[in-house]
Amino acid sequence: MKINFKLFLGLLIALFMQIVNAQEGSITGKVTDSKRIPLPGVNILVKGTKISTQTDFDGNFKITAKKGDILTVSYVSFATVHVPASNLMTVQLVETQNELEAVLVVGYGTQTKKNLTDNIARVTAKDIQQIPVSNVQNALVGKLAGVQITQTNGKVEGGINVRVRGAASISAGTQPLYVLDGIPLITDNESSNGAPTNPLLTLSPNEIESIDVLKDASSAAIYGARGANGVVIITTKKGKDGKGTFSLNFSQGVSEATHKRKWLNSKQYVELIREAGTNVDDLASVEEELDRLAQGTDWRKGEIDTDWQDIAFQTGYTTDADFSVSGGDDKTRYFFSGAYNNTTGIIDSNSLERITGRSNLSHKVSDRFTVGMNVGFSRAIINRVQDDNSFTSPLQSVAQAPISQARLADGTANPNTEYANYLLAKDNTFWKTIMRRLTGKVFGELKIVKGLKFNSDFSYDYMTQTEDYWQGKNAPFMATDGAVFATSVNTENYIFSNYFTYDKTFAEKHALNLVAGMELNKYNNRYQDVNSIYFPNDGFQTIDGGAEINEGHGREIDYAFVSQFGRLSYAFDGKYLFKASIRRDGSSRFGKNERYGVFPALSAGWVISQENFLKENPVLTYLKIKGSWGKLGNAEIGNFASRQLYQTNPYNLKSGLTFDQPGNDNLTWEKSTQIDFGAELGFLDKITFEADYYQKDTDGLLFDVPLPKSAGGGDLGTISKNIGKIRSSGFEFTLNTKNITTENFTWTTSFNLTTNQSKVKSLPNNNADVISSYTINRVGENISSFYLVEYAGVDPANGDALFVKNTKNADGSIDKSTTNDYSEAQRTILGNPFPTLMSGLTNTILYKGVDFSFTFQGEWGASIYNTAGIYQSTAADYFDNQTLDQLDRWQKPGDITNVPQARFGGSNGTQNSSRYLGKSDFIRLRNLTLGYSLPKKTVSDMGMSNLRIYMTAVNLLTFTNYKGSDPESRRDDITRANPNIGQEFYSAPPARTIAMGVNINF
Repeated sequence: MKINFKLFLGLLIALFMQIVNAQEGSITGKVTDSKRIPLPGVNILVKGTKISTQTDFDGNFKITAKKGDILTVSYVSFATVHVPASNLMTVQLVETQNELEAVLVVGYGTQTKKNLTDNIARVTAKDIQQIPVSNVQNALVGKLAGVQITQTNGKVEGGINVRVRGAASISAGTQPLYVLDGIPLITDNESSNGAPTNPLLTLSPNEIESIDVLKDASSAAIYGARGANGVVIITTKKGKDGKGTFSLNFSQGVSEATHKRKWLNSKQYVELIREAGTNVDDLASVEEELDRLAQGTDWRKGEIDTDWQDIAFQTGYTTDADFSVSGGDDKTRYFFSGAYNNTTGIIDSNSLERITGRSNLSHKVSDRFTVGMNVGFSRAIINRVQDDNSFTSPLQSVAQAPISQARLADGTANPNTEYANYLLAKDNTFWKTIMRRLTGKVFGELKIVKGLKFNSDFSYDYMTQTEDYWQGKNAPFMATDGAVFATSVNTENYIFSNYFTYDKTFAEKHALNLVAGMELNKYNNRYQDVNSIYFPNDGFQTIDGGAEINEGHGREIDYAFVSQFGRLSYAFDGKYLFKASIRRDGSSRFGKNERYGVFPALSAGWVISQENFLKENPVLTYLKIKGSWGKLGNAEIGNFASRQLYQTNPYNLKSGLTFDQPGNDNLTWEKSTQIDFGAELGFLDKITFEADYYQKDTDGLLFDVPLPKSAGGGDLGTISKNIGKIRSSGFEFTLNTKNITTENFTWTTSFNLTTNQSKVKSLPNNNADVISSYTINRVGENISSFYLVEYAGVDPANGDALFVKNTKNADGSIDKSTTNDYSEAQRTILGNPFPTLMSGLTNTILYKGVDFSFTFQGEWGASIYNTAGIYQSTAADYFDNQTLDQLDRWQKPGDITNVPQARFGGSNGTQNSSRYLGKSDFIRLRNLTLGYSLPKKTVSDMGMSNLRIYMTAVNLLTFTNYKGSDPESRRDDITRANPNIGQEFYSAPPARTIAMGVNINF
């Protein structure tokens, strides 16, 4: 056969070119972690070239390279690897301790920290596990820059105040939005006790994988009208591919009060009281009352010396037990957990018992369709005591005279004390609260085409609470032979979310992520209570035992949100970052003319370290600058503030209505405009540093303003309007270091520092001051500044209490002279209830099988006003027992002291003044943990994969000059009308807890 040489040569050349093109064509593959979970956003570079790409949402990538080329695969939080290119390759990365590019949970998706232009703070399970506290929020204290977390006081169910970057409101809600696995949680305080409960008591730390706090507008804007106070996203644990695991944890601890105040004993009390009576020529009547208080015992010889504080406190105990089972394969993943907590509080008769369970499942029906379900259940029983402002609260018993017996010889509570003996309440009453919660979500994810998926989630949060308050016939203030008060509240919240996500990398340099969707949120709350009186005996403790149902109430509340949202994230070449988001919310809470709001946000970042002039720098290994702007809303204004309301007014067994509240069709959300500028730096792959400046301007504050009678409001007086503006601003700094990293020894440090100023910018009624009992809101000053008469000490000549006049002179200057006439002194601004500086320091040390970590937390710049000071630190103005420092009273001319002369009933310095205002600066050893893991071989021989014993402590040490019960204690009789900001009133300090436990893994 004759061969056409030219044709053969052409075919040969074409074949050669095809081979060359194949060798220099595209390489595809996938990147996963060590458990085969896909990693999005991984950087892949052809070594020695500028050719690079990133993995998509499912960990897949495609890059121009030929077989044998070396690919550099890098991802922050994982060790960088260099692998030869091959077709359909799979690369597994091993996680390291570098957190620069940790995958963070954001609204309706995730994002790597490397591409993040927002400000998000995160803690993971390892940061909060095994900390012996009854609520999740307390485990976060000191670990997050810009986030202040304070438990109201030491009661086990005590309310929690969380402020993200300072205050964003004066009269509306100030707490962040909590989102659990995509479910906005119910956080209503449904307590009828006078003191709040913490609704998040229903969560157990053992089920939590991570907590991400969205602090700036760019991150929180996807939640629009409810993001002004920040967003806390809680992600529960999920099953992962691989062998099934079983984990068990058990611990027990002992608690005591962090601090107890010193009070007068019987001898000191009698001495001071008699001196106070002598100084006003009324010794005889004082001694007559001492006789009554002593009830036949000899107070002159100190026969009775009752330590009421010691009776009010008790040794607390904690028991924690939890387990989890998790695992899965490429089709199905599962996680099951259960937990039990039993906490006996440090306050007499206060305890908590809680059980929780969780089941998280996901199943891949096909390569394109995945379904799943998350379900959590909790039941908590709380034995409560009365609020701080009640005479029968245990800690108010410190006001009792130490010469009075707590119990009589027969063991019954002494009914003849100066004030109601709380032991009568302990013996003859109970207040039991039961909280039950069910959270659930069913979801489906459909991959429509490569890079595009659709999610549909239906979420449900159901919370029910019952309260039973029984008072026997011998209870204090009982006039009806017993009474029972019972409440029932059912709250449900369901959310239907549907959204698309598009995640694609184009031309190896353009990474695009789009999210768009809509959401419906409906809420319903139904409350009922009933009161029954006249019981035959104390054996009947339910409503049906009373002879008369004398009172009952009920309400039903509904509201709805309907929302559309979208977000665009774009990264060019891994160094130029941009993000935009928008949400439109409509809410039934607001006036019909202002029912909808639009909340946009923009942010941008530049990863300078990816530029050629820094890319190979061995010292400055990472540098990013970023900025954001956005608008958010605060919808927590109450459910009917915009409505015209009527209330029932029955008369002579006939129903009737009276006008209760004027409506405002223009009432809408408080709007917060926020900016953030920051920089993130990395040095030597061992040090990361982040600095941010933030500013939050909240406009349209909700205030009740006077209503003219000509408006038709009659004598109602006020109407709710959006008037006023505040600004919170400050700096945040976070420093993480790997001090030592060797095979057997690792030492890491995390430090955060936050400054904050929250100022009033404008107010209603031409910027008129808004004054309460002890605080003021004034333009240019801190929110809710303390506004008091200034105490000036004691006149050494006669023992009179002195006050600074602070009146205006004719020339406009301030008269700083002193007076002993309280009415001549003017109130002035003397303190701030909010800290201006906060800090946290955590160190973690690992040496072979030993782990050791501790967290210090500090706050500076805040003050606390002790509203009980006018009773308990008055140098015996009345028969209340006094703090020990009152023995330093003035007694003779020339004495230099800060305690005035003791004058019974003389009101010598007992008026509200800065005498009872104290700086609450403190540093606290918040948490300390020491653990030891047995050697692997020993554990393996026992049939386990890991066994660790540990000791942990909370609030172990406190350094402070504050003279009250504790620098973090606040009074708990809180309402919207009387928030009692920054005040202490017979408030319990937090608990100091030391626990020991064991972790076992199979």
